[in-house]
Amino acid sequence: MGRQKLDGFLVPRADEFQGEYVPPRAERLAWLTGFTGSAGLALVLAKRAAVFVDGRYTLQVRDEVDGGLYDYRHITDEPAEAWLAQHFPTGGRLGYDPWLHTQDGLIAIREAVERRQGQLVPCERNPVDAVWSDQPAAPIAPVVVHPLQYAGREAAEKRAAIGAELEKAGLDAAVISQPPSLAWLLNIRGADVPRTPLPLGFALVHRDGTVELFIEPLKLAPGIETHLGNGVSVSPPAEFGRALDRLGSQHRRVLVDRGSGALWIVEKLKAAGAGLVMGEDPCALPKACKNETELAGMRHAHRRDGVAVTRFLAWLDAHAAKGEVDELIAVEKLAQFRRLGELFRDFSFDTISGAGPNGAIVHYRSSPRTNRKLESGELFLIDSGAQYLDGTTDITRTVAIGTPTPEMRDRFTRVLKGHIALGAAKFPRGTSGSQLDALARRALWEVGLDYDHGTGHGVGSYLSVHEGPHRISKVPNRVALQPGMIVSNEPGYYKTGGYGIRIENLVAVQPEPAAEGGLPMLSFETLTLAPIDRRLVETKIMTADEIAWLDAYHSRVRESLTPLLDAATATWLAQATRPL
Repeated sequence: MGRQKLDGFLVPRADEFQGEYVPPRAERLAWLTGFTGSAGLALVLAKRAAVFVDGRYTLQVRDEVDGGLYDYRHITDEPAEAWLAQHFPTGGRLGYDPWLHTQDGLIAIREAVERRQGQLVPCERNPVDAVWSDQPAAPIAPVVVHPLQYAGREAAEKRAAIGAELEKAGLDAAVISQPPSLAWLLNIRGADVPRTPLPLGFALVHRDGTVELFIEPLKLAPGIETHLGNGVSVSPPAEFGRALDRLGSQHRRVLVDRGSGALWIVEKLKAAGAGLVMGEDPCALPKACKNETELAGMRHAHRRDGVAVTRFLAWLDAHAAKGEVDELIAVEKLAQFRRLGELFRDFSFDTISGAGPNGAIVHYRSSPRTNRKLESGELFLIDSGAQYLDGTTDITRTVAIGTPTPEMRDRFTRVLKGHIALGAAKFPRGTSGSQLDALARRALWEVGLDYDHGTGHGVGSYLSVHEGPHRISKVPNRVALQPGMIVSNEPGYYKTGGYGIRIENLVAVQPEPAAEGGLPMLSFETLTLAPIDRRLVETKIMTADEIAWLDAYHSRVRESLTPLLDAATATWLAQATRPL
């Protein structure tokens, strides 16, 4: 910082693609602070620093980051700009890496610095990279074809459709800066980041449907060029900037996604003279609306995944109460069952395995240091998922070890009531997830409780376990839910120092038969198939309709999975899913 005449520097948990999952080379925040969560920001000044996280990580950050070096801040309640207002020196220079921030993402920070008569300064060389002596190399995992039998739609057809949308909007080209969009558009997959089959690269889509792909050529598996066809050219990443300059010199109107377009791209296009249009990634919405092949694949993947989870839950029931299981043993046992599944390729994220008070840490990751035995009288929360060639899964179950307390049963049942209310909802077309969020919270709100995370995130098809543009959350979201979208349904409750509860299924948005004269309606099809712990259900606070929903769900789980299970597990499942 001193050599670059900086008084401070921003260190986000981000790479140049603004993705949630980043390669080891881009884990700058973790290297610097010790914080390993999927979202966060550090602000480093000469004599003071702070780390900012959201509600999922308020406990984790205190466990991982030295409080003597960093102030802990909730990024919503105590944002970075407020901290700067208190601590940034008047007239100071705050540095940032323009590849790691979006234009919108820096607005509030820029204003805070300017109020201190300071400057926000782009850095050609990231100061963290300058001192990270053993920084990993850039990933070069092979890029492979995602077969049509799983994709359901030819890449050339997708390219033509996106090109037509650009032409309709009066645009000449769009920058594709999100690797999931790149993978979806060209029907390719990679392994450049953990747990998500992504090839890292950029693309330019033109109004005629042609694509310029900027990716390391060494990564392309044999036959990829044939798959891509004449409508796609391939160049090294170093050529990307020159391609942006060319668009600018031709005064083209170019779309950049406001949520993922790095500020470096924006400034490059502006400087070159392009007609810059900040908007939405043109691939995001069509990618989110799964076609029939993708939906069928997701159903098949969830059935196989349900077998693995059910085998695990039966094993857990037999061994946990004896004191034979800890968090890490549970993670490995579930992994063993999943690896046996057809078309299994990886896990969709690192399993969250939280026993007792560790379950209250929303995105907890067990380690040899924090590993805890599953004890009788406590709750165990396990959130996990897998990547199959035909689909991506994400499921959370909360299990009673021994006899739960009345309070545990009450809280669990209120979470279950919210899960059912959302899962059974019928709503008019045009409804956003934000308009449905309160359904999942109402039973908790009735007794003054809540949870500090979203209720639902989009899920990709053998892609990211977290995808947009839709979500179910208190945070306003104007994207209407549409048929084919997949979203999680995961209300929860967390008692710090006590236990955590979350019940998560994935659901697909589907058309609902309209009543005569009524509005076009939508509903949810539940994809996840695994039992919900009946021992934690307090039927006294459930309605008859809620009990009927759970009984019907368990009947479907039993009928779907029993033919695929061994006799002992099938017998256990019959007991675990018997009617309330």
